Amino acid sequence: MAPKKAEELQFSIDPNSGVPFYKQIILQIEMAIADRRLKRGNQLPTVRSLAVDLKINPNTVAKAYNQLELRGIVSTQQGTGTFISDKEVEMDDVEREKILSQITRDFLSKASSYGFSIQEIIEHLNELQDRE
Repeated sequence: MAPKKAEELQFSIDPNSGVPFYKQIILQIEMAIADRRLKRGNQLPTVRSLAVDLKINPNTVAKAYNQLELRGIVSTQQGTGTFISDKEVEMDDVEREKILSQITRDFLSKASSYGFSIQEIIEHLNELQDRE
């Protein structure tokens, strides 16, 4: 049986965050493992395909994957791909809250620069949630 691919995982890069791109990739993979969106044996996108999707240099993705491999979080099989290992990744509520808080502050800052109020944003988010 072929390993499940992690294609449904949506990676994104924020060029304005001040966090290096490779660290953003690492954090997204760690969070996906911690909350079980990625499981042992899942295959990550190839370096080239993720680089193309994110519009970044393939060396940046390779650096992220290499760092994860050094820490035992993924394993790369030449010619086959990069796979999630069986190493546990835990992220406590404080870490998750910190990440969400930073994302939210960045989003609110950008939205307010376009003149949107927090109330307008909340109303729009509620509408989006109702559509799902």
